[in-house]
Amino acid sequence: MRTFVLYTLARLALFAATFGLIWLVFNRWLDWSTVSALYTAIIAMIVSSIVSLFVLGSLREAFAVHVAERAERAKAAFEARRAAEDDDVVPDAPPRDGGASVRPRSLDGDGDDAAQQ
Repeated sequence: MRTFVLYTLARLALFAATFGLIWLVFNRWLDWSTVSALYTAIIAMIVSSIVSLFVLGSLREAFAVHVAERAERAKAAFEARRAAEDDDVVPDAPPRDGGASVRPRSLDGDGDDAAQQ
């Protein structure tokens, strides 16, 4: 969780710095309005994303390792629960009907099914 927070805060700080820099540079030529703020934000998102690929590589790798470790722990816990569930099933248990089997009756009604087969 710590790596996620650090990476997210670094991305937000990089975006804010990029937004501020672009605003300072283009503020002299553009009138400040909602549209120019939107365009500045879009340009800042694109530029900060590209810069973050190079600048925040170590934080991104640490976050990826953390996510992979968490996924492995979740997978191991799932497998352990599945194995425990499989251990609960007894393979030689009698049928649920108490062991009584139902045999079909013969059509002639004499009850001697084995002799007919």
